[in-house]
Amino acid sequence: MKTGIPYHQLEDESRGQESNRRTQVYYRCLIALATVASVLLVIMALCNLLIPRASSSSSHPVPDISLPLPNMESCTDPCRIVLVESIPEGLEFNSSTTHPSIFQAWMNLMNEARSSVDIASFYWTLTNKDTHTREPTANQGEAVLNRLAELSGNLSVRIAVNTPQEKQPRHDLRLLNDSGAHIRTVNMKELTTGVLHTKFWVVDKQHIYIGSANMDWRSLTQVKELGVVVYNCSCLAADLSKIFEAYWFLGESKSIPSPWPERFSTMYNKDTPLQLPLNNTPSNVYLSSSPPSLCAAGRTPDLQSILSVMEDAESFVYIAVMNYLPTMEFSHPKRYWADIDTQLRRVAYEKRIKVRLLISCWNSTQPVMFSFLKSLASVYNPKNNLDIQVRLFVVPATPSQKEIPFARVNHNKYMVTDKIAYIGEAHFLCLLINLFLEIIKMT
Repeated sequence: MKTGIPYHQLEDESRGQESNRRTQVYYRCLIALATVASVLLVIMALCNLLIPRASSSSSHPVPDISLPLPNMESCTDPCRIVLVESIPEGLEFNSSTTHPSIFQAWMNLMNEARSSVDIASFYWTLTNKDTHTREPTANQGEAVLNRLAELSGNLSVRIAVNTPQEKQPRHDLRLLNDSGAHIRTVNMKELTTGVLHTKFWVVDKQHIYIGSANMDWRSLTQVKELGVVVYNCSCLAADLSKIFEAYWFLGESKSIPSPWPERFSTMYNKDTPLQLPLNNTPSNVYLSSSPPSLCAAGRTPDLQSILSVMEDAESFVYIAVMNYLPTMEFSHPKRYWADIDTQLRRVAYEKRIKVRLLISCWNSTQPVMFSFLKSLASVYNPKNNLDIQVRLFVVPATPSQKEIPFARVNHNKYMVTDKIAYIGEAHFLCLLINLFLEIIKMT
């Protein structure tokens, strides 16, 4: 073996030098062995970095561990995008455009699945066991859970979920685990002091869902939600898979890598979006994430993305979110946080942008939110061409519907401008929690 160490032939001047020669040979052998050991360690380290660890359960199907598709500047897949939403039972929009339901979208994705289903989620309660009632509108959630359990025995089903709190139900996760799904809990409280607030699906590395709906039966029939499904779009699915793989990695890690390994990086962001056809329309798309510590190289952080969307608007900014609080709700003590609030006021004043906010109002709304909204609405002054308006969205409820906990609320999160559609999962408060959003920019 060539070790890279110069070899000098020793002159046999006397037998007294024999011991020196043996000593040199001995040390050369040690260096050679050390070199071989170092090479082996490097190879093992590379394998650990490049190949995800397989599940320890031999009874489950082996997950697909192939790496995401390489980065491409453009995509030629015939990507098809569909807006989907959940409309609470009893709520009617007589003049509104109707869209497929999120329940239909999830069932369609599972019916399309041939090899893998990856789901990133906040919590699971698709049956009404948590309410101890016989609520008939839980049937859609139960259908989703049963279908996913059926797939778990035949395909690779992986679920990354925020570590459940003590009082959160775990029945669904136990059922899926027993059915063959691979489940990893991500302890975001320890990693980021927040939670894994993400809700997205990746199916067969071709189809994706992103939206506001939790894996909760109420998100299908008792809560207003909005999401998007993109079919036949392997390039976008590959980029979303990188975010899922990051969560999957954190499920077995006690710390967040800095920097993230290269395999998690992306070339698609607000400055260099992915170019692809959406419903035969040339479009620019990118995915953003938060907090910044979970953003690998190239990934745009959520806050930067939100502010950029507002900055790029030329005519209007329409926002629909459940909570609007310019505060750090998860800090102790709570602190004021004005980044988004200031940006809205600035674009309204400097660019004369029309701003509309549709904010939820329900039993869990914090009273302090109304003070902040009144302050923002006070900027409205038609004489000076200042146009910020705020409206509250209240989901009506019958006496029996009022008895359902954590229901009858407008839970969607999206923003629309004259140039960009932004669909995600974030409340407009300080992004200390981990979540995921999507931006779609039409050309």
